[in-house]
Amino acid sequence: MTLFLCKTSDIEDPGSRGFEVKIRRKTQDIFVVHKNGEFYAYIDSCPHTGAPLEWQENQFLDLDGELIQCAVHDARFLIDTGDCIAGPCRGDRLQALPLKIVNGEIHLDL
Repeated sequence: MTLFLCKTSDIEDPGSRGFEVKIRRKTQDIFVVHKNGEFYAYIDSCPHTGAPLEWQENQFLDLDGELIQCAVHDARFLIDTGDCIAGPCRGDRLQALPLKIVNGEIHLDL
């Protein structure tokens, strides 16, 4: 089963966008990052405290668009793996979600 999120053209490269979805009957905040033509999805929750990462609407990346940045603790995460490389949760990682790209659409693969 897949859940349509948006069109691939709806997220700039580099860029990000947040979504509220139902996963296993539970409402969950997630986000998708577009970087170098690839798309990555994660649960919107910092592994340090569970706080949301978004620092402005649909803004999950640092100012350079190179890393995911936590708004609360300034932790930094690699876009392609979700690995924390700086901050209080260094060595931990974001919870990744599987995506499918079909005909220019981004689908969460549940």
